[in-house]
Amino acid sequence: MWSEEPAVQVLAARMLGRLSDHDWARDLADQLWLDDETRAWADNVQVSVEHRDSNGAVLAQGDTVVLNKDLPVKGAGFTAKRGTAVRNISLVADSPEHIEGRVEGRRIVILTKFVKKR
Repeated sequence: MWSEEPAVQVLAARMLGRLSDHDWARDLADQLWLDDETRAWADNVQVSVEHRDSNGAVLAQGDTVVLNKDLPVKGAGFTAKRGTAVRNISLVADSPEHIEGRVEGRRIVILTKFVKKR
């Protein structure tokens, strides 16, 4: 990494680790030199975020969930009704309380406490 700041080096190492399925990212990660302390910091990644529905079931990318409450959708001018199936959900990486899905053709963010896994 071309920065002398350890925090920037750690961030670069972690981002390259997330992109490791690409050849260019693996090549850059192999070229990255970090001292032992900084390498340990970069490798000390928190356990992945686990998304759970209102009943405690673990949600995965692409699951189908059902709304268990009428939810007013801000900015869209409609209410997502209870019992509406939301197919092929996406998990928000940084927040275990949020998922994304399409309701009535619009992509919205939904709190996991208002859904249950189908």
